[in-house]
Amino acid sequence: MKILVLAGGSDQIALISELKSRGHETILIDYFENPPAKAYADKHIVASTLDIDRVEEIAIEEKVDLVCTACTDQALLTVAKVSEKLRLPCYISYQTGLNVTNKSYMKRVLVENNIPTAKFIILDSVDMIAIKEFQYPLVVKPVDCNSSKGVKRIDSQEELPKYLEEAINFSRTKTAIVEEFKIGEEISADFYIENGVAKYLSATNSFKIPNRKSFTILGSAYPVVNNDQRDQLVDIATNIAKVFKLDNSPLLIQLIANGNDINVIEFSARMGGGSKYKLIEVLSGVNIMSTYVDRILGGYPTVEPCQRVKYCKMVYTYCNPGVIDHIEGLEEMKATNVIDEYFIYKTKGMEIIHSETSGDRPAGYLVTAETEEELESKIKKVDAYIKVIDTNGVDILIHNLV
Repeated sequence: MKILVLAGGSDQIALISELKSRGHETILIDYFENPPAKAYADKHIVASTLDIDRVEEIAIEEKVDLVCTACTDQALLTVAKVSEKLRLPCYISYQTGLNVTNKSYMKRVLVENNIPTAKFIILDSVDMIAIKEFQYPLVVKPVDCNSSKGVKRIDSQEELPKYLEEAINFSRTKTAIVEEFKIGEEISADFYIENGVAKYLSATNSFKIPNRKSFTILGSAYPVVNNDQRDQLVDIATNIAKVFKLDNSPLLIQLIANGNDINVIEFSARMGGGSKYKLIEVLSGVNIMSTYVDRILGGYPTVEPCQRVKYCKMVYTYCNPGVIDHIEGLEEMKATNVIDEYFIYKTKGMEIIHSETSGDRPAGYLVTAETEEELESKIKKVDAYIKVIDTNGVDILIHNLV
């Protein structure tokens, strides 16, 4: 088959590699000239994955048999729309894709079906009266944007106009959510919905860079939930799958847990980004990328997850501004078994402007251990050893974040 793959980040390397291992030809669409996945695809076309009309044109010109993506929200919506228009197979319909990528619709349906979530309102302009009954702190976010762009915590009325307007401007539909901030641990939970059954794969704590208005994810830590919380997560996943008509599909849910008080932030019919596919495999034994490819190729795979490790962290790196020349030290850390895997998100020549969203990460690495002390020791060793060198020969990696 000839397969069109949308987005060319590190996660899509795994997708393309899996497709090619099965003998398929891959054409990559990504707006960067030199995305990480370019070297793995048979052909690369520079275009935006969000430009539905252009993606449709390319699909027709290349006479593809399938359009797909992995681990990214907004490109999934493009996949569903183009597939529907061209009558190509897709595991979700365009309407379902819209329902699970537009936070406005998502939140309304959660509330209507008594699935716990924070009090919220949808706004297309700064309207202080509309939120006068809300309790601070608040969170603002665009309804239809990824990589945490425009997501900010608001601690006072004075801060709201600036950040709400910013979130609205990031949105393609020029609308934003304002919701009450829930206190607790942020949990990222992954499932595979198999014939109506929510099979629990993993749950991790999404820890952030401290003392910032933005919710910059620094990594994922395991373990995080007890058995009671795990049962609650399965119930929530089951309800979401039923209400949103998701079946034989991956399901990622982001939640806030304060003991047994668990509230849904948002969710999507996909695997998590940031190399989450590998984290899921390490934690559960399920090769979720292979499972996903089985599904998009028309199969109905089964999964049998089981606990694999005691302690684990996925750590993301961030940099000071600069243009990347190369990254040093990760291969040596893997060769000496300090880290289990590493992932390159930025290639030579890419510019780092700030360190606020998931799109700003140059690299990430995964560490496992038998004890928490061993885990932290390994991470400190990696942080002291690796470097991100810019075109001036300077290490621009921000050290000691973890």
